[in-house]
Amino acid sequence: MPRTRRDTPPPRTGPDEKAVLRGFLDHLRAAVAAKAQDVPEPAVRTPGVPSGTSLLGLVRHLAHVERFTFLGEQPPDWPGTFRPGPDETVASVLADYRTACEQANAVIDACPDLTQPVPRPGRTPPSMRWALVHLIEETGRHAGHADILRELIDGSTGR
Repeated sequence: MPRTRRDTPPPRTGPDEKAVLRGFLDHLRAAVAAKAQDVPEPAVRTPGVPSGTSLLGLVRHLAHVERFTFLGEQPPDWPGTFRPGPDETVASVLADYRTACEQANAVIDACPDLTQPVPRPGRTPPSMRWALVHLIEETGRHAGHADILRELIDGSTGR
């Protein structure tokens, strides 16, 4: 009997540096969103660890990170980005995250050279290369948190 694969393999990307970085970032983004998909209330927003982190909070936070990193939008309260409001649903938070990723991808795609700065009003902006690598690190870190939280909720494992 063939073995069922539970993990998705790394993405196939284009040959240039930006395509590789964007491909891995998109792969991680999809993994994070998938972890929150179809998790019922209240489990999706219930903290799974003493720090108060929940699956819905992770996705909400990452939407803010995307907008800050690639669009220069500074949230008023970084710790608050982890706390979904009572009116926010799984569908609305996932839609917001996907919109933030689409907006970020438009900025990434428009950048002709990874040494160019990303938008960052009022601050010294990092290069697009730095921003992409940082978002891969940030999203990967939170994808690992999401893996653990989802396993605690219903035993689901894999990407």
